[in-house]
Amino acid sequence: MKLPQHHAISYIEFGVTDLAATKAFYEAAFGWEFNDYGPAYSGIKSPDGEGEVGGLNPRLEPSGAGPLVLLFSTDLDATVTAVQHAGGTIAAPPYEFPGGRRFEFLDPSGNRLGVYADQ
Repeated sequence: MKLPQHHAISYIEFGVTDLAATKAFYEAAFGWEFNDYGPAYSGIKSPDGEGEVGGLNPRLEPSGAGPLVLLFSTDLDATVTAVQHAGGTIAAPPYEFPGGRRFEFLDPSGNRLGVYADQ
């Protein structure tokens, strides 16, 4: 399995209003497979079977602007500081999720991105 690269685009997360219906759509339309993490999240399996490339998240409000792009960080707290110093706005401060921690920010144009770490 290829390890994520620091500050590289690593994962795409889709906000969904109906997890089961959205999963069924992507399974039928594109043959996607999922790792289920209970009723509140499904990871989109990588086509090569090694890990995940994205997820379906009912807690994330769907947006006509597109999915949430996630970057990987080897030091989440340092990345929070770097985002703030560069002029970004923290939209969701660091929080725990199964498998690590993450935060979300807005860039100067209002694009919302997330950053996660596996610690």
